[in-house]
Amino acid sequence: MARFSRPVMVMFAALLALGGCRGGAKDTLDVMVIGDEAPTIADPADGPLSPAQQLLMLNVAQGLVRFDARGQIEPGLAERWNVSDDGLSYVFRLSAGQWPDGRSIQARDIARLLTRTLRVASRNPVRDALGAVEEVVAMTDRVIEIRLSAPRPNLLQLLAQPELGLTREGLGTGPFQPVERTRPRGAVALLHVERVIDGPDKRDLIDLTAAPTARAIASFASGQTDLVLGGTFDDLPLVRRAKIARSAVRFDPVAGLFGLVPARRGGPLADQQLRSLLNRAIDREALVAALAVPGLAPRATLLQAGLEGLAPPAQPGWTLVPLAERQPQLAAEARTIVGTAEPVTLAIDLPDGPGGTILYDRLATDWGAIGIKLVRADKTIPTDLKLVDMVAPSASPAWFVRSFRCSLRPICSTEADEMMDSARAETIADQRAAFIREASRLLEEEILFIPLAAPVRWSLVGQRIEGFAENIVARHPLTGLNDRLRREGQ
Repeated sequence: MARFSRPVMVMFAALLALGGCRGGAKDTLDVMVIGDEAPTIADPADGPLSPAQQLLMLNVAQGLVRFDARGQIEPGLAERWNVSDDGLSYVFRLSAGQWPDGRSIQARDIARLLTRTLRVASRNPVRDALGAVEEVVAMTDRVIEIRLSAPRPNLLQLLAQPELGLTREGLGTGPFQPVERTRPRGAVALLHVERVIDGPDKRDLIDLTAAPTARAIASFASGQTDLVLGGTFDDLPLVRRAKIARSAVRFDPVAGLFGLVPARRGGPLADQQLRSLLNRAIDREALVAALAVPGLAPRATLLQAGLEGLAPPAQPGWTLVPLAERQPQLAAEARTIVGTAEPVTLAIDLPDGPGGTILYDRLATDWGAIGIKLVRADKTIPTDLKLVDMVAPSASPAWFVRSFRCSLRPICSTEADEMMDSARAETIADQRAAFIREASRLLEEEILFIPLAAPVRWSLVGQRIEGFAENIVARHPLTGLNDRLRREGQ
């Protein structure tokens, strides 16, 4: 697989300890992403991006379109586009522009880069969602067409993902560009990015770095960091232990998957009856209450409300009976399934943070009440269950069901896979929706995913930040965050 021939930066060394004063000018914002990997421009064809890489690619390597602060689509490399009446053709007109090395942006180069993403050898995590793309064609120097085998109303949302950010020899087209900057000794290693707005005196100035959660929270609480991005359920309790104003904690209303899947083909969870028992024995209301995320609701279905082309999913009948009332029956089922000699022990792989502990304790309590013992997985114990915590890249329900196809999961449904394949090839929207609903029904019937709630994504937003907005895709461009600071500096 081809790799970038000229890196735009050298990989950062391990993050240094916090210390010293704010290194940038007063009009520079300090942004931290939660994670252990420093922000670098990466090749999405090599595999999933780290949170810091996603944020950097979102801002220095735009695609044909990009997300605005509210998660809506706005022009990127393309200044405008048209969709054919049948939804099978998207034609983009590129803005006149250049790569950072001075070479003009040509449609043939964009077509080549997008086609590379679609190749079977590509490990780009968005590639599967683009399965309806048949061809990317350069029609003129500034016009490119994407041809589809079936309509995909969510195509623009996929093209705006950082994994579809386009680079040439490791360089993107903005709107930000990396600028080398040094920091005082003892400060956090960082990358400085700038966006020229109107001449050299009007710029967006951002110092961007990555840090573990505790360090990022401490830096925000001390006023050294203006914006922290990339929080999940696992590290949220750390925020509540810190002295941070409640109004600074912002939650994205994301769609996606947050639940449990079997981790191996054999073992106790090969038994569908046991998977069903575990699913029905979870006190989701208590879990959601323990996580204490505003607006978070328990979920017992694979699909969720608000997805493209589908009515809200029907809830399983057992959810209408309070857990306390159905627990005796569940315990009786457990004795029938696993016997009364030695309790079944399940090993679960969860994050090590306080949120993972909350989830572990909740599951251990609920399953322990019916005679199922839960332990943490380690190198000496085969993992039976693992957590799925993923934000959907678009509102397409197909992404939800295709996350459980047989090429990805050790226990799966070949019949559901057939429904997914039929949905991908279907050109009639109502019929495609019917295939997806049937695939979802089969996956739920066989209990191949134990849903808990929607994913949790949070940020810390300081008083110097303006233009930040929560959104359904949890993507936060850096543009417009410091307009007030720039005005005050004039």
